[in-house]
Amino acid sequence: MPDVAVVGFAQAPNVRETAGTTNGVEMLVPIFAEVFARTGLSKKDIGFWCSGSSDYLAGRAFSFIAAVDAIGAFPPIHESHVEMDAAWALYEAWLKIRMGEVDTALVYGFGKASAGQLRRVLSLQLDPYVVAPLWPDSVSIAGLQARLGLDAGLWSEKDLAEVAARSRRDAVGNPAAQLSGEVEVADLLDTPYFADPLRAHDIAPVTDGAAVIVLASAERASDLVDRPAVITGIEHRVDSPELGGRDLTRSPSTELAARALDLDGVEIAELHAPFTHQELILRTALGLGDGVRINPSGGALTGNPMFSAGLARIGEAAARIHHGDARKTLAHATSGPALQQNLVTVLEAR
Repeated sequence: MPDVAVVGFAQAPNVRETAGTTNGVEMLVPIFAEVFARTGLSKKDIGFWCSGSSDYLAGRAFSFIAAVDAIGAFPPIHESHVEMDAAWALYEAWLKIRMGEVDTALVYGFGKASAGQLRRVLSLQLDPYVVAPLWPDSVSIAGLQARLGLDAGLWSEKDLAEVAARSRRDAVGNPAAQLSGEVEVADLLDTPYFADPLRAHDIAPVTDGAAVIVLASAERASDLVDRPAVITGIEHRVDSPELGGRDLTRSPSTELAARALDLDGVEIAELHAPFTHQELILRTALGLGDGVRINPSGGALTGNPMFSAGLARIGEAAARIHHGDARKTLAHATSGPALQQNLVTVLEAR
């Protein structure tokens, strides 16, 4: 089966709120044009299109069909969709190329979280019989997870603040970031709790945004980019949706995915951690040592567009290879409450 490489990546600016409709077209058209300009491809060169979004977030049925307007009605396309982060759409597109059905694919994700009450919308992904009727919001569930770790002595509030400070500092070099700048850990710890034990800096901001990645077979990739980022491993696993049925201070699904991959020599890791304590959980689950640079883009804590933040982690990891900053990188994406579903991707320069 042919190897698959990331040959192009672009993302819309991560902002608190965008004007316009919730179908994503306004955010997608500019970044489609950007990624086509970088790769020299056009719409007719793409063999397969796959997207990730959510009708619940958009507040309308089949909102992803409306987003296809960003592609255009002609020529006809081969298209698919996943109702979750577009990192899983990338997995579907990766399979299409691996099976030899196409040699190029374009993956995109978009979300306009400002259109509704995100914490309430995300409650709809919980168990519909026992948990969802109680309307526990996503931040409160993460707060329970953080409290378990604090009480077990796995991390401190200072550890969480250090993650937030480093993320914002690194985001200074990311023009797409929503939050960035130098902040002192002591100043962060002086701020009030938002959902005890979480403060505002521990929580990814509500974000509107979109991202796009172009994949190509390794043979085709060498004609499109100087340093293709070849996907040498990709795995995803799922933990129980029952919050009381698993240890929330660990991420067993991430651990299992990591065991199936070769992580030796990883230099940079882009982790999709919408909460500061979740970065610590993921670093442990993946066995990442001090020599691995974590989230040089700033990560989800500096901009977390729903349904494209995970895809952006893969794009950011690939971009480090494209630019010659690293030879081997790792990207992680998550979906569901308290790190329920996790996808890990390893990319290498060839």
